[in-house]
Amino acid sequence: MLQVRSCSVEEAVACSRQIPELKNPYPAAEYEQRLSGVPHLLLLAESDGDMAGFKAGYERAGVFYSWMGGVCPEYRRQGVAQALAREQENWAKAEGYRHIRFKTRNYLKPMLIFALNNGFYITAVEKRADPLSNRIWLEKVLI
Repeated sequence: MLQVRSCSVEEAVACSRQIPELKNPYPAAEYEQRLSGVPHLLLLAESDGDMAGFKAGYERAGVFYSWMGGVCPEYRRQGVAQALAREQENWAKAEGYRHIRFKTRNYLKPMLIFALNNGFYITAVEKRADPLSNRIWLEKVLI
């Protein structure tokens, strides 16, 4: 059974190391630096006590920024990303945020499809020499 709960930086970092798309996962120090002194949320999804995925976000320029996250390969297509996103959105709404924003890369097609299917809109593209490395900014209005 899937459970989503708040977690520590150490748990989020440990889970991030199980996500193959995060080639060089950030260390705990980067999380501490970004989350220090700002409202933030760290979530961990577990299935029967095993890490299934995580999501980390914080306030950035008055908007909730969904900074980092992923689902472990063996738990994909089982509703983990949806459960994490729902929990994050509910928390952000309860905290008074009106928007959630995040950035992904062009080669991460499943993330783009997930975002577009869940009410996000593309707001900007940061072009790179390799189009697959373009950064794509997305935003969702919380109602």
